[in-house]
Amino acid sequence: MAEPAHEPNRWFRSRSRLALLAFLAIAGFFLFTEHTAHVLGVLPYLLLLACPLIHAFHGGHGHGGHDEHTPPRADGDRR
Repeated sequence: MAEPAHEPNRWFRSRSRLALLAFLAIAGFFLFTEHTAHVLGVLPYLLLLACPLIHAFHGGHGHGGHDEHTPPRADGDRR
């Protein structure tokens, strides 16, 4: 018996896909509009939290390299 031809992308052209996309768009819109105040209210605290994290992970202030305040050595090398 021969199997009927099957279109693998048939779901992408169906009405159920359009309904799902419309539902997701509406749900996304309401999630964004209703929770924007919550997200914006947390931003100042995220900035305060970012300060110590930046200082902990950014790699230092150039220590170990040539420092501007180190006087030159007798042979002229500034190590």
